[in-house]
Amino acid sequence: MRAVTWTGPRTVAVRDADDPKLEEPTDAIIRVTATAICGSDLHLLDHGATMAVKPGDVLGHEPMGVVEEVGSEVAHIKPGDTVVVPFNISCGACFFCSKQLYSQCETTRGMLGDKKGASLFGYTHLYGGVDGGQAEYLRVPQAHFGPIKVDLDEVPELGALLLSDVLPTAWQAVEYADVVPGGTLAIYGLGPIGQMATSIALHKGAGRVIGIDRFADRLSMAEKRGAEVVDYTDVDDIADSVRDMTDGRGADAVIDAVGMDADGSFADRLFQTLKIQPDRFAALHAALASCRRGGNVSVSGVYAMWMLNFPIGDLFDKQISLRWGQANVRRWTDELYALLRDGDPLDAAGLVTNVAPLEQAPEWYDRFKKKEDGVIKVVLRP
Repeated sequence: MRAVTWTGPRTVAVRDADDPKLEEPTDAIIRVTATAICGSDLHLLDHGATMAVKPGDVLGHEPMGVVEEVGSEVAHIKPGDTVVVPFNISCGACFFCSKQLYSQCETTRGMLGDKKGASLFGYTHLYGGVDGGQAEYLRVPQAHFGPIKVDLDEVPELGALLLSDVLPTAWQAVEYADVVPGGTLAIYGLGPIGQMATSIALHKGAGRVIGIDRFADRLSMAEKRGAEVVDYTDVDDIADSVRDMTDGRGADAVIDAVGMDADGSFADRLFQTLKIQPDRFAALHAALASCRRGGNVSVSGVYAMWMLNFPIGDLFDKQISLRWGQANVRRWTDELYALLRDGDPLDAAGLVTNVAPLEQAPEWYDRFKKKEDGVIKVVLRP
């Protein structure tokens, strides 16, 4: 089969890879019909050499497709069904899965045991080393639980694809933010997660969403989704600006949808490159500073390692609650599927800006990384 593979720092290529086969009775094989590039894939592009990615690893964790084969213990899907595959691989029955913490599944933890959560598709050997979904075919472990059967006669295909990651990640980010009805939510980063979090927050009763980014196309899309937008390069201090917009107090809740590769200063970028610090924390610091006393900060942006100068004293003094972590995908997908079936009021399908053949993946990785105008969510067709 053809597959998008990591070939070395800052490079991917579409190459031949072994066709997947059933290995366990709980496996399924799907023929991939659509698969997306995620901002998290760009972390592997830039930092894969230090994140246990190996040349030849198949990338991608946002696939959907048609079931070709199922193992003997897979009953809820069958050959011919169209399914979306969540990015985290969970058994549905262990201690953590029983608490709907599917991203912490004990059954599928990777090489570091309880130091890491559930295995992920196409996302380093720290998380299981499982081949990803940017390929013509995909082996799906734990297929007795994970795959989401979809009916394309009742839901939009590209909206349904987002059930793999973007929709549940954004939904969980808003749930964790717990903005009061009529309250104000600030969102740092208006990539795919920030865009969907804007729509979800307003759908769930937020009074205002303040969307923060610096790219005109992302600001424009968020504004159309109902956000008040701020280009942080136009202000001296973005946290001060958020406070000015909220009677001097700060937002009731804040989402950091940026993560470890926030712009930051020249020193931040240099220190990350030299591995003096593993991540860049400009977005997280700004998010924490933008939150009012007694408010909530929700982090959906990926962070990989330790954080220097964590402002614990300020957080204690301000009584800020902080929640974060990878999305527990299957916890949210039934509710999200019902919304897709009810006319897609979140306009999930409208998030996709570009559809291209799988063979063009290296070009679109590059364009997405550069944040070219109009390139917000890219879908690849094998």
